[in-house]
Amino acid sequence: MVTDSLTLNDVIARVRSFGIRGYLALATILFLVFIGLVGVFNPESNLGALFDILTDESTLSSALRLSVPIAFAALGGIFAEKSGVINIGLEGLLIIAAFFGVYATDVTGSVWLGMGAGVLASTLLSGLFGIVCIKYKADQIIAGLAVWLIALGLAPFLSQVIYDGPNTSSVESLGTLTIPYLSEIPFFGALFDASPIVYLMFVAVAASWYTLNRTSFGRWVIASGENPKALDTAGVNVSRVRYAAVLLSGVLSGIGGAALSLSLGQFIGNGATMVNGKGFIAIVAYLFGNYNPIGAMLSTLLFAGLEAVQIALQVGDVFAIPQSLVRTIPYISVVIVLALVGHTRLPKAAGEYYESGEE
Repeated sequence: MVTDSLTLNDVIARVRSFGIRGYLALATILFLVFIGLVGVFNPESNLGALFDILTDESTLSSALRLSVPIAFAALGGIFAEKSGVINIGLEGLLIIAAFFGVYATDVTGSVWLGMGAGVLASTLLSGLFGIVCIKYKADQIIAGLAVWLIALGLAPFLSQVIYDGPNTSSVESLGTLTIPYLSEIPFFGALFDASPIVYLMFVAVAASWYTLNRTSFGRWVIASGENPKALDTAGVNVSRVRYAAVLLSGVLSGIGGAALSLSLGQFIGNGATMVNGKGFIAIVAYLFGNYNPIGAMLSTLLFAGLEAVQIALQVGDVFAIPQSLVRTIPYISVVIVLALVGHTRLPKAAGEYYESGEE
């Protein structure tokens, strides 16, 4: 007798159809359900305390704030790589924007002029990267590493010269935009009591998806990375499309980097700087999101959420494990995700030089 009931094998088959991402999503959902059940029936346990952290409004607020630099850099990386230019220098773009955002705010007294200066600095550096790679045929991986290393050395050096230390003085920071009544909703109220840049982040994700999927420019970008010869034959200059995409990656990364430092009101240049690997996490985010802006945003929220949780775990000292080990949670997750994104398909012409016939 044939029934319409869904068996366990049917569920497994459907999950398998989504590949490794399906298994990861299923495992995550089951783990969260398990924590939820323990949190409800045994709130005094360690997992109960973890459940309280996961459902706390401050955790969501922190995750949104931490998502901003990663999400904007990921969007920029999508445009560059979709066009055929692999930009692993996103970390450097974030660093240079973070410094100049604070410096310009200090000079002008306007946080929004500071944002503009950070975006300009990042765009100029990405433009230099584009010229080196597109015009002079430099290896894109090496050039991207150079962008990172230049910014990693230049920003703290300028801070040392101007502020007598790797960390700048404190300046005006980005405020929050609170929507009455909606901000009082339990947990989800954090969505309505956030920095204006958080709202801009969601707008940028939607605009990026629309641009790539519904506009001529988006189709040119995709064709530039998949089949540049066909795009050139159609009369579109491949180099110009790639320049535009690389500059756009600089603009988006600049917004993220400047927002990072201006949310605190200071640039911190010690060690790996306050950026601290967020540009590289952004690369993982858009790879795991399969070059889809919405997928990249969801991946970003995952990483930022883990970062927010580990901060809360350190403060609350929930588990009897060293805090240094707790701090590794987001990065271990990144390594795991890197191992799982092996099936992500790069654009066919990514990293390849193409000389347009119009040049």
